Amino acid sequence: MASASLQFFAFILALFGVFGDITATLLPNWKVNADVGSNIITAITQMQGLWMDCTWYSTGMFSCTLKYSVLSLPVYIQAARTTMVLSCILSAFGICITTVGMKCTKLGGDPDSKSHACFAGGVCFILAGIFGLVPTSWYTREIISNFLDQTIPESSKHEPGGAVYTGFISAAFLLIAGVIFCTSCFKKQQGPWIYRPKQHHFPSTEQESNAGYNLKDYV
Repeated sequence: MASASLQFFAFILALFGVFGDITATLLPNWKVNADVGSNIITAITQMQGLWMDCTWYSTGMFSCTLKYSVLSLPVYIQAARTTMVLSCILSAFGICITTVGMKCTKLGGDPDSKSHACFAGGVCFILAGIFGLVPTSWYTREIISNFLDQTIPESSKHEPGGAVYTGFISAAFLLIAGVIFCTSCFKKQQGPWIYRPKQHHFPSTEQESNAGYNLKDYV
């Protein structure tokens, strides 16, 4: 019962991780313009994401431009696109597989099959968490390195946006859920193994004595 409750808790974490992963992939605010120097009072907020760049005006207008050219993008953005999409796909597969393998569901057949499905779903969640953690870390590193670069003008510096933090939290949820699912499917040993000592059969003294009497009768 405790294992089933733990799996259900991990499934809820995985759902939050999947939704956060998809949201972080689609949001345009992976990095926003930093309010430093002469830009501390500005009427325009510029945001850049994996798929589009958006600009928000103080008048309430909001405009976005899609990034159609893939080859013109920096390497870290191309890698972030690929890994985030893979993370979304793996996490979706993990949701489907763990639904079959959880102990609180009646799907999946016998307990061994459900245990294997549960383990496979946990592996999908762990891989999805890793694929989600790599691009967010790399993207954050690029933002910080550009921010600390003295050769870049203050107006071109950015800070991590909400999508980056959402990606970090989602990756953590997926990793925790994957570890719980992988560890909860192992069978606990019911008791210590008892090795019985080998029994050596020796001929009894009674049989030897009877055999002796029988031989004497023939003499």
